[in-house]
Amino acid sequence: MVISDHNVRETLSVCDRAYILNEGTVLIEGLPEMIAESKIARKFYLGDDFRF
Repeated sequence: MVISDHNVRETLSVCDRAYILNEGTVLIEGLPEMIAESKIARKFYLGDDFRF
């Protein structure tokens, strides 16, 4: 199943794997915990203050 949503915290809590896209390109993929801690994900999408 594919979920596309801007409620990142809630979406990551129900996913086995996550992908963050930027302009049609996969920036990062992996386990939700890895995405939440990723410097790349924080820079382009989550922001520095994101807490999972």
